[in-house]
Amino acid sequence: MILSCIFSCGSLALKHRTISLTDRGADEETKALYKNLLAISGKGILFGQQDALYYGIGWQGEKDRSDVKSVTGSHPAVFGWDLQKIVIEMLEKPEAEWKETTALRHLIKEAYDKGGVNTLSWHMQNFVTGESFYDTTRCVPSILPRGRKHEDYNKALDQAAEFIRSLKGSDGAHIPIIFRPFHEHTGNWFWWGKPHCTVSEYKELWRYTVHYLRDKKQLHNILYAYSPDRIGGKFEEYMERYPGDGYVDILGFDNYWEFKDRASFPLAVKSLALICRYARSKNKPAALTETGLEKITDKNWFTEVLNSIKADKDARYISYMMVWRNAHTGHFYAPYPGHQSEADFIKFYNDPYTLFLTDISEFHKYKR
Repeated sequence: MILSCIFSCGSLALKHRTISLTDRGADEETKALYKNLLAISGKGILFGQQDALYYGIGWQGEKDRSDVKSVTGSHPAVFGWDLQKIVIEMLEKPEAEWKETTALRHLIKEAYDKGGVNTLSWHMQNFVTGESFYDTTRCVPSILPRGRKHEDYNKALDQAAEFIRSLKGSDGAHIPIIFRPFHEHTGNWFWWGKPHCTVSEYKELWRYTVHYLRDKKQLHNILYAYSPDRIGGKFEEYMERYPGDGYVDILGFDNYWEFKDRASFPLAVKSLALICRYARSKNKPAALTETGLEKITDKNWFTEVLNSIKADKDARYISYMMVWRNAHTGHFYAPYPGHQSEADFIKFYNDPYTLFLTDISEFHKYKR
């Protein structure tokens, strides 16, 4: 089903409520995306996947292909990407050699032109050691203003900003991006994680990043998503490092561990419900920004997770959910043809509450 009716109905619900974005100067496409995420809330959940158009099981770089489409006939509605490789490429290589950057720009444009939603995470290298995001050497104080690596961080932000500014659709408009930096910070596996920086340092880093991209670089096609990892049903854990309503557009939540089996589903849904309740009180969209079961060892995982979310009067208000990538047969999160979960995923696709690309129409345009 094409959801133009939902947008028009949703506009009535939004009519008398204040829409307040992190960027008051956001362009029309970005505001439309925000309003449409709000309008869909409680009516359906957009389904997404990381790197869906880029590669899948047994293929890479084939036009108009995704494993999701191979199984269901439709691409996902939300397309996740990451800035890690391209920022490093832009910093270290001349523009003529930007292969990753060029490829990712093309794929984001393709997703936008198809009517889909694009979201960017950033697995940043450790600026102190030069090693990967998994190097938890204390880093955050060094990249804040007055820190010894602050200018290095600014240079990385400059490259990220240049890339985001370059994203334009065939209609000539800047492509709206859901940007999700410093994610899963309630865990200990990234250098910006809870054990590796203080509450005030994390908040300062988030706010500085928003100010730099929005005010200094004048980027007006970004929605900012806040996405801790699992919180064990404790909302205070979710809010501990929250930078403030004026710096967050989407209340996100990454959770793999508690969605891995039926015994832990209730705790994950409880957390999601708490987040949705707060988001609705602030007229902000909420989302399950990363989830999944690696190798989908439970063949009915998709319908069981969806049914658990739908059954909760608050959790069902998430606007989208996104699973991780399909890299190879030892690391994948969406079915591919012939996998044991294929039949269940088709049921998941056919559920009227799940929305794929064929179910939406130009999410970057708001139909009043």
